[in-house]
Amino acid sequence: MASGYPGAMLIDLDDTVLSFDQGSGSMWMEVSREYEHRLPGVTAAQLTEAVNEFRKWFWSDPDRHKKARLDLDMARREVMLGALARLDIVDPELAEEMGIAYAEAREAVIAPMPGAIEAISAFRAVGVRLALVTNGSADAQRSKIGRFGLEELFDHIQIEGEFGAGKPEPQVYMHALERLGGKPSDAWMIGDNLEWEVTAPQRLGLAGIWLDWRGGGLPSGSTVRPDRIIASLADLVEAD
Repeated sequence: MASGYPGAMLIDLDDTVLSFDQGSGSMWMEVSREYEHRLPGVTAAQLTEAVNEFRKWFWSDPDRHKKARLDLDMARREVMLGALARLDIVDPELAEEMGIAYAEAREAVIAPMPGAIEAISAFRAVGVRLALVTNGSADAQRSKIGRFGLEELFDHIQIEGEFGAGKPEPQVYMHALERLGGKPSDAWMIGDNLEWEVTAPQRLGLAGIWLDWRGGGLPSGSTVRPDRIIASLADLVEAD
């Protein structure tokens, strides 16, 4: 094995291997424009602003986040209900319809992150043991994994909705490492969430590699210190 690689890598799915949050804001604008005619006196821009404000609040609470990510249909419905309420509109049927429209639009544009599949294949080729470790529901994540043929790239796939626990709970990382036959001192956790993929695994002795796909760097005042910051998985591939 190449000396620069660890024996094991735990790799996040959304916005690490597959694009997911990228473009979500513009999609809400597209959906808002599509339904603007159903909301007299409300512009698409006003609706999008209400959605974004409510989304930020909705996903900011860790307990609510944990529940909602296991049922994204419910979450989108709640976001639309909350956004419409900010505009003094009560229309559960419309909220449901818009949530479905957004989900379909978002699903259509999910794709591998640039260089991600090639990088994972390169890690595998030199003998690194690989685990895909993702939060979310079993149905939603298995659908994406199957759609892009990711099963064959990983030695272990661990989904919150199947395993019964999600990042940043310690047993998530330790179970994945156990399945790989690895140890924390010779393992990396890689992903785009500073708490889930850097802080939590570092407490257990893993290296935390932060994928900064937004390119904005660490948030101002952040005390998190990733072992490495990358723009894509391809940044980790060693030159021959």
